[in-house]
Amino acid sequence: MEKWLEELQSLLPEGHVLTSLADRHSYSFDASFGEHLPDAVVQVKEKQEVADVLKLANRYKVPVHPRGSGTCLSGGPLPVHGGIVLDMSQFPAIIDLSPRDLTVKVTPSVLTGNINKAAEKHGLMYAPDPSSAHVATIGGNLAENSGGPRGLKYGVTKDHVLGLEVVTPEGEVIKTGGQTIKNVTGIDLTKLIVGSEGTLGVIVGATLKLMPKPPAVQTIMVAFDEVRKAGEAISQTLTSGILPAKMEFMDQACIIAVENFQPVGLPVDAAAVIIIELDGHPETLRVERGLIEGIMEEMGAKEVIIPKSDEEAAKLWHARKQVSPAIAKIKPTKVSEDATVPRSKIPDFMDRLELIKEKYGLEVVAFGHAGDGNLHPNILCDKRNVEEMKLVEKAVEDMFQAALDLGGTLSGEHGIGTMKAPFMELELGEVGLDMMKRIKDSWDPNGILNPGKVFPEKGQKLVLHHD
Repeated sequence: MEKWLEELQSLLPEGHVLTSLADRHSYSFDASFGEHLPDAVVQVKEKQEVADVLKLANRYKVPVHPRGSGTCLSGGPLPVHGGIVLDMSQFPAIIDLSPRDLTVKVTPSVLTGNINKAAEKHGLMYAPDPSSAHVATIGGNLAENSGGPRGLKYGVTKDHVLGLEVVTPEGEVIKTGGQTIKNVTGIDLTKLIVGSEGTLGVIVGATLKLMPKPPAVQTIMVAFDEVRKAGEAISQTLTSGILPAKMEFMDQACIIAVENFQPVGLPVDAAAVIIIELDGHPETLRVERGLIEGIMEEMGAKEVIIPKSDEEAAKLWHARKQVSPAIAKIKPTKVSEDATVPRSKIPDFMDRLELIKEKYGLEVVAFGHAGDGNLHPNILCDKRNVEEMKLVEKAVEDMFQAALDLGGTLSGEHGIGTMKAPFMELELGEVGLDMMKRIKDSWDPNGILNPGKVFPEKGQKLVLHHD
């Protein structure tokens, strides 16, 4: 190990390579489960440094794990095989807008929320809005193909990427895509790299698509006395010809948790609420609001609440964003999933979650982007209780199986990382997984880039406990 480390230190400016135990521990975890200690942390500040590190790592066959802000919920940046954590968050944060082209060029360290703030100054918006946008870097969002509430109408991160600048595992710098809206030149490497979770290359720059900011928004909250009714109302709305920007779901446990944490007046006696945001021309919103009120009453809604001001609407959306911190107060550990099902299957998925909850006697709460079938079932537990965590592992397995049985997928926005790798073959089949692996092997012949992610290792199981 010492030879490559010595060479690495001589290759980069002083202070860029961190090897103290405290520094290595600081980079040993993310927002998911498990801790893995790297041998070194490299804080790169330009693409040539990234290329130099990868060339050296490739020569010595040292694993390299790219990392943004560490907000990943699936274990994406964990250094499961030791080696190097490549900290991309120290790059200069550059946002270069071209308002007339509706595009923006960014470096990987830019906070995603700041792209939208910069776009708004020109009457534009960057549509993807992961809940962590205020702290997550765009590089991490690109690697994981992050989503968010607006995904319903505007799609996920990959739908807004025109081009990338990438360092290959062998240390070459390539450009994919471009700056034009239409581009069908060759195989779409841009789409291949977005969502590949740092296994195919390190993103050092991106050209993203912007769009005009809608002139008006309208928030509607609907309460239901049955969870299944709420699920059916979502499907009914989406087949009526109205496409909301957001359609979020919270079950009663989430509602109560938020009201105990930061009260905003949510209906705690409701079995579930849906919070809807319409966007567009004010006149269109007036018509659509009336249609939605009619649909909800027809579907047996308990109550339809229209905020009286922008402040009231903002409070509702803030309440939805507080679900995660609020439920984290209930028990010491929160296992957050993001299985996704076809929208018509949401009521069935909710029924299956209820059965899983009863089967294992665990506290399960559900919320999420129900408009696109992407729910976040969270299991509240205590990782110090080994027996409970064994039940949690089984419950998570059952959740994934339920989603797949209903024609769904393992992940809508969190990525696969280490957490879901053991279940990949269930969804893709042996041949489908092998075809993906072949792409990985051709891009990264020495297997140095983010090993231990996405592709399950022999006999790998989901493990959330330590005996």
